[in-house]
Amino acid sequence: MPKERILFVCQEIYPFVPETSQSKIGRKLPQAIQEAGYEIRTFMPRFGNINERRNQLHEVIRLSGMNLIINDNDHPLIIKVASIQLARLQIYFIDNEDFFQRKFMFHDKNNKFFKDNDERAIFYARGVIETVKKLGWSPELIHCHGWLSSLVPIYIKNAYVDNPLFTETKVIISLYDEDFTTTFNKNFPVKIKMEGISDNDLKQLKNLDYVSLMKLAIDFSDGVILASETINPELISYLKKSKKPVLNYKNELEYVKAYTDFYNEVLAEKPVLIQ
Repeated sequence: MPKERILFVCQEIYPFVPETSQSKIGRKLPQAIQEAGYEIRTFMPRFGNINERRNQLHEVIRLSGMNLIINDNDHPLIIKVASIQLARLQIYFIDNEDFFQRKFMFHDKNNKFFKDNDERAIFYARGVIETVKKLGWSPELIHCHGWLSSLVPIYIKNAYVDNPLFTETKVIISLYDEDFTTTFNKNFPVKIKMEGISDNDLKQLKNLDYVSLMKLAIDFSDGVILASETINPELISYLKKSKKPVLNYKNELEYVKAYTDFYNEVLAEKPVLIQ
């Protein structure tokens, strides 16, 4: 019997970036799911604070070389890989000199939100999907972690839905306690658009803030996991109205089994049709 295929689109994975609750899940969860018998692929951004030599990152030439156009600008897509040997876990890194070479993840040395974080999110989401296309690997489920991965659901459900690799793919988004108050560039919705994505699909982005972005992710997801004890109350309220399948917060000792059960529940559901 073929193994079910699960794609993890992570924002943070320890030990490549500092240890946080999110980076610990990014490290532990893919390993546990792989050991449970699933076939997996795991992605994260190649942030500039990742030491390539110490972590033995190397470029995958056959996957690199594509250009992604965002706001009429070409951005080369570079794919690197590294392994966590003890876990027998391979991590794919999305890299680009314009977006991911700086030494900080989301804020500059003065703690100011990077002005191009909107384009970095677009590049990351599309970069992951395009790389999976090159791999010719069809995930039955995509699990997104962190706001940087929040555009994956709308791209999978609308822009790439006609690609045979993704036609039946389900998407889950994990919500974390990672709110920020800075708003995105006013042209963010225009930059997101591709064939298959309309102005109506992006109606959530009126405020161009964190909450609006995560509402958009919820709209195009098949299930939602509350991955932190504290989640923005507005998102909790929105989730209740959405009637999407929701897994409430589980602690470190119980979340792997709970997540696995939730995956199976979502995979068993009929596809969520986006109007």
